[in-house]
Amino acid sequence: MAGEEVFIGSIDQGTTSTRFIIYDREAKPIASHQVEFTQYYPEAGWVEHDPAEILESVRVCMEKAVEKAAAGGRKVEGRLKAIGLTNQRETTVMWSKSTGLPLYNAIVWMDARTSSICKRLEKELSGGRNHFVETCGLPISTYFSALKILWLMENVDAVREAVRSGDALFGTIDTWTIWNLTGGCGRGLHATDCSNAARTMLMDLKTLDWDRPTLETLRIPIEILPKIVSNSEIVGAIADGWPLSGVPIAGCLGDQHAAMLGQLCRKGQAKSTYGTGAFILLNTGEEVVGSSHGLLSTIAYKLGPNAPTNYALEGSIAIAGAAVQWLRDGLGIIRTAGEIEKMAESVENSGGVYFVPAFNGLFAPWWKEDARGVCVGITRFTNKGHLARAVLESMCFQVNDVLNSMHKDAGEGGEARSKEGEFLLRVDGGATINNLLMQIQADLLGSPVVRPADIETTALGAAYAAGLAVGVWTEEQIFAAEHKEKTTIFRPKLDEEQRKRRNESWYKAVTRTFDLAELAI
Repeated sequence: MAGEEVFIGSIDQGTTSTRFIIYDREAKPIASHQVEFTQYYPEAGWVEHDPAEILESVRVCMEKAVEKAAAGGRKVEGRLKAIGLTNQRETTVMWSKSTGLPLYNAIVWMDARTSSICKRLEKELSGGRNHFVETCGLPISTYFSALKILWLMENVDAVREAVRSGDALFGTIDTWTIWNLTGGCGRGLHATDCSNAARTMLMDLKTLDWDRPTLETLRIPIEILPKIVSNSEIVGAIADGWPLSGVPIAGCLGDQHAAMLGQLCRKGQAKSTYGTGAFILLNTGEEVVGSSHGLLSTIAYKLGPNAPTNYALEGSIAIAGAAVQWLRDGLGIIRTAGEIEKMAESVENSGGVYFVPAFNGLFAPWWKEDARGVCVGITRFTNKGHLARAVLESMCFQVNDVLNSMHKDAGEGGEARSKEGEFLLRVDGGATINNLLMQIQADLLGSPVVRPADIETTALGAAYAAGLAVGVWTEEQIFAAEHKEKTTIFRPKLDEEQRKRRNESWYKAVTRTFDLAELAI
C-alpha cells in the first residue's frame, strides 16, 4: 500500500449523528468530525428527521474534518481520491424533483406509525405477513421503507399530488444525500445501492432489481424509485458548492452492511453492531438463506458491478444504545452515556431485575409490534445500579436471542469457527467501548467476543468500498488487514447452568411485553 500520500473519505450518516472520517492509505483515520442532529417525536411511536438538517450536518462534517486534517499537517485537497457513504437504513424521504425540497420529514426506520397499514396488508394478501418473503427476504413490518412510502402516499397531500404529477422522488438517506451531493435539481443522480434497496421490501434479492409484481401489488410507481448500483463503483462526482467538489462518490452501503465489510466478515462469520439499535449479521456466502426463526434474509455486500453478491442473515434490534440515552435524557439517572458502566459496576448483578426495551415494539426474532417496554423483578432492594445493569444486559440478551436463531437457521456448517473450535462474535459501534457490556455479552452468549482496535467499522467499511472502486486498494489487500489489527477478546466467565437460568428469566420478561400497545393513557 506504499506510494504517494492519498486519502479516502467516509460519510457515516447515522440515526442520531453524522460523521465524516478521512483515512490514509493504511486505512487509519487521520481526521474526523461529528454532529448530532434533532430527533422529532410528533406522536407516541413516531420518529422523524429533518432531511435538510441531515444534509447540513453532512456539509459541516466534511468541512470541519478537512480543516482538522490541515491543522494536523495533512493536506487532503487534491489527494482525497474517493468518498464512501454509509447510512441509517429504511429511513424514508420523499422530495420534489423540481424544487429539491422534502415533501415531508424523513420517517425514521424505528417509526411505528405504519402498524395499521401492516395489519391491513396482512389481512388482504394471500401470504399474510410473509407474502413478500420469497422475493425480498423480509416480512411485512413497520421497519421497512415500502410501508412508509404507502403511509406518505395515503396521508400527505403534497406527496400524493407529487406522485400523481410525476414530480416525486423516493429515497432512503443514501439516495437523498447522493442526489444532493451530485447537484440536486436537474443534475442530481437518483441512485441507491443494493444493500439499501434490499431494505425497502421492493427489491428482488436474487436479481437485485426492483420487483414489478410487488410494486403493482402495493401500487407504488417504479418512476419514483432510484437506480440500483453495487456497493463499490463510481456513482458520480461531488458538485460545486459542496466541500471536496469533483471527488467521486465510489462506495455506498447501508450501515450494517458497511460494518460487515469493515469487520472483514467472510462466509460463516458474524458481527454485531451496537448503536442506537443493535444489528447482527451472519455472512451466508453467495446463497440466500431463508429463516424459519424470525430473521431476515438480506445482502451482505457486492464489491463491484460484476462481483459476486454475498448474502446474510440479519437480526435487528430496535433499542440498544437508545435505552442508555433514555436513562440519560428521559429519566436523568445518568448525566452522560459513559457513566452507565460505573453505575452498573456498583452492583454485582441486576438483583433479579430484567428490563425489556420494547419502546416501539420488538424486532427480531419476535416481530411483535404491540409489545411495549417493561421492567420486571423490582423489589424494595432495587437501586439505580441494578437498573443500569439491567439496561446493559437487555442489549446482550437481545443479541443472544438473534444469534440463537441464526445458529438454528444456518446450521453447524453455516458458521465459521476458530482453530480452537469456537464461534467468535465480532463487535463494533460506539457502545463497545464499554468493557462491562462486552463481558456481559460474552457471559450470556457463552462464546468469545472480539473487539477490533478501530470500533468505527461502519465508516471504515464505506471507505474500503470507495478505495476499492478507485484502485487505492485491492480486495486482497483489504481482507489481508484481518490479521494485522490489535483486537481485544472477552471470554465467558459464567457457568452454563447460570447462563441457562438467566436466559429463561429473560424469556419470561420478554413475554410480559406482548399486547401492551393499547394500554390507556
